[in-house]
Amino acid sequence: MTAPQFHLLLPRAEKAGPCRMPFAADLALEEASESLDYPFLRVDLSRVSDREGFLDAIGKALSFPDWYGHNWDALADCLTDMSWLAADGYVIALENADGFATAHPTDFAMALSILQDAADTWREDGVPFWTLVGAADATAPWLRELE
Repeated sequence: MTAPQFHLLLPRAEKAGPCRMPFAADLALEEASESLDYPFLRVDLSRVSDREGFLDAIGKALSFPDWYGHNWDALADCLTDMSWLAADGYVIALENADGFATAHPTDFAMALSILQDAADTWREDGVPFWTLVGAADATAPWLRELE
């Protein structure tokens, strides 16, 4: 897909949620996101080896407030608030997710479940909340494709 195609897709809150990031599409996605004034939030998971590392990486990348408690409940609270980063839509790119997903599949699935719940909550207000996962097909075969 191209940036203009992503520009048409990203505002569709009914389709938003965790998806596999198409190979080499991050720049086109970032361009489309920025053209819509949606923050494109890169979370580099290349050095993440456990749940605590994931919670720290996403907290830093999304500039979570000081009250963020570095646990699953606090992650859910922050993802459904986002008042410190108010926007009409959000695009979170979980880059280099293979290592974390492979080493801790249960925690990876929990993280994506929380991100899906956040997308469902934002959808009620018509706000698209995308999570694009940079991972090989074999890492999470159940992850839906971005379309």
